[in-house]
Amino acid sequence: MASSLYTVVIDAHDLRAQAQFWCGVLDWKVLYEDDAEIVIGVDESATPGITFVPVEEGKTLKNRLHIDLNPDDLDAEVARITALGARPADVGQSPDVTWRVLVDPEGNEFCVLSPKRSLVG
Repeated sequence: MASSLYTVVIDAHDLRAQAQFWCGVLDWKVLYEDDAEIVIGVDESATPGITFVPVEEGKTLKNRLHIDLNPDDLDAEVARITALGARPADVGQSPDVTWRVLVDPEGNEFCVLSPKRSLVG
């Protein structure tokens, strides 16, 4: 049997602030919390989730892995997420791309895409 994706782990300085931000973005909730990790997800029975773990060092380079969000309305979602604490980012993208690059409160890049139809049908 092949492996299944359980969680995506994000290094963080402030686990609670990162969990709160991403819960707001995704309308998820905190599923587990201790000093070593905070896990968020849709609910206890759904995977994958996101796990935040503490690190001392700061982020120095562009992410090699990032989250893509699929909204109903690109501009409205960028405005909503920016109000939660995200900031626009320039990672060298062309000005005519159909998505927006943002960073979370700790500088991790993610993209808000133009609306896409489901790949599952």
